[in-house]
Amino acid sequence: MKTKTIAMSAALNALLFSGALAAEKAECKQVRMSDLGWTDIALTNTTAELILKALGYEPQQSLLALNVTFESLKNGQMDVFLGNWRPVQDIDYKAYFDDGSVIPVATNLTGAKYTLAVPKYASDAGLKSFDDLQKFADKVGRKIYGIEPGSNKPLVDMVEQKTHGLDGDWEVVESSEAGMLQQVKRAVQANEFIVFLGWQPHPMNVNMKMTYLAGGDAEFGPDFGGATVRTIVRKGYPEDCPNVTKFFSNLVFDIDYENTGMNMIMTDGAMVPDAATKMMRDNPEMVEAWLKGVTTIDGKPGLDAVKAELKIGQ
Repeated sequence: MKTKTIAMSAALNALLFSGALAAEKAECKQVRMSDLGWTDIALTNTTAELILKALGYEPQQSLLALNVTFESLKNGQMDVFLGNWRPVQDIDYKAYFDDGSVIPVATNLTGAKYTLAVPKYASDAGLKSFDDLQKFADKVGRKIYGIEPGSNKPLVDMVEQKTHGLDGDWEVVESSEAGMLQQVKRAVQANEFIVFLGWQPHPMNVNMKMTYLAGGDAEFGPDFGGATVRTIVRKGYPEDCPNVTKFFSNLVFDIDYENTGMNMIMTDGAMVPDAATKMMRDNPEMVEAWLKGVTTIDGKPGLDAVKAELKIGQ
């Protein structure tokens, strides 16, 4: 199995390298990306969108639920997804990887985390782990605030199976990232207890005192849901569109980059394209790495086109 994996990786690298030397096929001009409504994906998707436009492509973002995203990649209606959080998505969407419906092309972020969290005053009062939830059932109203449907399955399963000693009519409140954060903001302003889905990178880690709950390894993995985020594409995309795939294989961020860009959007009120553009202008060395071996759609040097279009390094 290891030998097979190495061979597949080598073949993919060879394909990407050779494909980036020639003009891309005309049918690759439209690049369809899934957007879950998460601010981190808005930042990374829009970064990709701005670069792809400068390269001569026509990128398009579509707002989809997570389960619809995977199904859309499988049936060829989407091309790229930059939000494959692992290990939390490994179990629920394992079949898509096993049958080759989706192909990982890069780990675009390391050092992330994704699990339940509470305001610090709640953890100071003793709500520090998943096993403490039942003791504070009345304080939190037996509610756990999640994000959009399809992203909360570990929590839904936990409530249905009454793990961690949960008892009574617990509810996972599903809405959106923005809706959940608004609910958290209201609770914090009133000094009320609330349990919510938290993650890093995100400005919530900077703008509020919060604590990640221990003991959620079964639901989100060890190290407080320690995660990596991958970029995945539909089956056949690396062969069909090697230049775009080469770009997405290069497109790697870090926690500081995403926290800073997301804070511009969520705290300072910057428009997403403006924040993405400023981050690229402030980090030209990252842009150079992203464009290594990548051309415009008609085969010209990609980095030159992007720098000229986005006024990077000027």
